[in-house]
Amino acid sequence: MSEFIHQGDEKKKYVQKMFDDISHKYDFLNHLLSFGVDKYWRRILVQKLNLSKGDFVLDVATGTGDVGFAILKKHNVNVIGLDYAYEMTVIGREKAKKRNINQFTFVQGDGENLPFIDNAFQAITISFGFRNIGHYNEALKEFYRVLKPGGQLEILEFSQPKSKLFSVLYKFYFSKILPKIAGLFARNDAYRYLPESVDNFPTRDKLIQKMTVVGFNNCSVKDLTFGISSIFSGVK
Repeated sequence: MSEFIHQGDEKKKYVQKMFDDISHKYDFLNHLLSFGVDKYWRRILVQKLNLSKGDFVLDVATGTGDVGFAILKKHNVNVIGLDYAYEMTVIGREKAKKRNINQFTFVQGDGENLPFIDNAFQAITISFGFRNIGHYNEALKEFYRVLKPGGQLEILEFSQPKSKLFSVLYKFYFSKILPKIAGLFARNDAYRYLPESVDNFPTRDKLIQKMTVVGFNNCSVKDLTFGISSIFSGVK
């Protein structure tokens, strides 16, 4: 039986409050609990982007901006980072100011109702945030709407490992060890929600199907680190 709600508006309210509450420990816990592998995963995501100088990129569920900052290290573009949790955007702005970065704009907003015009972005990225959206189809429709023709969608998300042995070890750490460690620093329920949300996330095939139905072409999935995470790609 699920402890948490995994779809709809109630899920969105819970997720928003949760990420506001853990925002000041978010970066620290990401790196600690993934043993730093999350940085590698984000780097692979950025490497998949085909961008030109001056392009606009939308990073949905930007958190404190790690993906956006990684994009700006590699590409001379403009990044808009959108997050549903306001406190995340506050920290992101502070990080950009400290690094003297002017090409990164943070916006509090809903990934299912994007405050942007049609055909505005060359690429959309979302890293470990699509799983937290309340209505997947609505978000995908919005991503498609604001992308330029030929624009890329890149979704980095946790997946179910394909190796049975590794899957057992991974689930034990994810469900038993990780919440206890995280609970020493932040809301314990936030990291009980994490493994349960992964279990309730669509399979690789189902997510690719959802992307295709919305209109994305050349949809594909690339597994990383034994399938712990995957990058789902599509083109408008």
